[in-house]
Amino acid sequence: MTGNEDKTKPANQAYQKMVDEVKPKPPLVKNIIWAFAVGGLICTVGQVIQNYIMEFGFAKNVASGMTSTIMIFLGALFTGLGVYDELGRRAGAGSVVPITGFANSIVSPAMEFKREGYIFGVGARMFTIAGPVIVYGLITAVVMGFIYWLAH
Repeated sequence: MTGNEDKTKPANQAYQKMVDEVKPKPPLVKNIIWAFAVGGLICTVGQVIQNYIMEFGFAKNVASGMTSTIMIFLGALFTGLGVYDELGRRAGAGSVVPITGFANSIVSPAMEFKREGYIFGVGARMFTIAGPVIVYGLITAVVMGFIYWLAH
């Protein structure tokens, strides 16, 4: 350390203390309740859709897949319409955790780069956020499938 760094360290700490005192405190309990309510509502909508599909005689595992597809479509549709981003600002993690949040994470970057064209904008940027999740999921599925194949 040089002599200059020793002199600026107390000033930086004092500045950080002032920032912490002035910075608004988020309403933590309100945010937790709101996130829980919105996430629960999204999951309830998914459960209603699944029950409706099962009334047509589909097996539970088939209805689950169809429900996931519908929920992803709705998440992407509402992101494209600008509704899901507004919900995300208010609900926080409550809108991100369900499967609709995954659809939002794919569509949002694509919408942001739409002006750059469909190939270099939408196509290239679509998976910037969700890409690592997809890669991790794919690798995990392959490894688990290999382990299952070895065990049976």
